[in-house]
Amino acid sequence: MSDGEQGGEVRGWLRSIEVFSGPLPEFAPEQAPEDPVRLFLSWLSDAVADGLRDPHAMTLSTVDEAGDPDARVLILKGVSGAGWQFAGRGFSPKGRRLAVHLRAALTFYWPEHGRQVRLRGHVTPGSVRENAEDCLARSATARAEALLARQSQYLMDTAERDQALEKALAAVGQEPSPVDSAWTLYTLSSGEVEFWQAANTRVHTRLRYERSRNGWERFLLWS
Repeated sequence: MSDGEQGGEVRGWLRSIEVFSGPLPEFAPEQAPEDPVRLFLSWLSDAVADGLRDPHAMTLSTVDEAGDPDARVLILKGVSGAGWQFAGRGFSPKGRRLAVHLRAALTFYWPEHGRQVRLRGHVTPGSVRENAEDCLARSATARAEALLARQSQYLMDTAERDQALEKALAAVGQEPSPVDSAWTLYTLSSGEVEFWQAANTRVHTRLRYERSRNGWERFLLWS
């Protein structure tokens, strides 16, 4: 089979995969609140109430020194009028990229509801106190792993990893308050937040919030 034939088969297979097959929630953009945070929390609450898996998971997109994009899935740590929060080590790949470009994008997707939220903007690192509080709120295993300071390095021997983690866990157990000084709580403040609601008819609804001097303005977009 040639590359072209295989590619055609894959395209046909992908097109045959059904999307938005179940009932989807209604969305009336004219009734949307004036603040995008309120609408976001409403959609997130719907996802939690309906038992969607990992409803607070999101894709964080950054760029490196050369402008090459990178993305990974993280857990939302908080959201308020100040912005959307996520965390990580300052020396991790995402931390190094944010040190160069303090701008990022976040994408939330709840496939069972056919809903997507996209935003991008400036990222602000947390204070020493905020970073420490977030670090101490993590599980013992997560804190021990962070204290190893080996994230994204080549792993040559899993036994070495397991032994190092066991020692770090023991240290955390003996002294439960050590804080990883590189752990950082980031807040993304966005001037644009877009809400996307799928429809079984494929006539999807897109509502964008844009920040202005007088607050937030709302605009419908072509799907």
